[in-house]
Amino acid sequence: MTWNLQDAKNRFSMVCDRAMTEGPQRVTRHGKDAVVIVSADDWAEQTDQGRSLADFFMDSPLVGSELQLNRDPSPLRPVDL
Repeated sequence: MTWNLQDAKNRFSMVCDRAMTEGPQRVTRHGKDAVVIVSADDWAEQTDQGRSLADFFMDSPLVGSELQLNRDPSPLRPVDL
């Protein structure tokens, strides 16, 4: 559903309830999309919160690709300490 900013401000609890039960709620300002209010569960799902770095790498399309990376064997550059 789409709400204009003034209505969304006046009915914020309703906007939040609908975001949790019906899905994302669009809010417009001066007739243009301004923000989208989503439930915390939807946000976590969309942003992959809670995934470990190991899970991220295991889901990579490169897993099982037999990609070979070779390190440059040349010595490191000198550093003055």
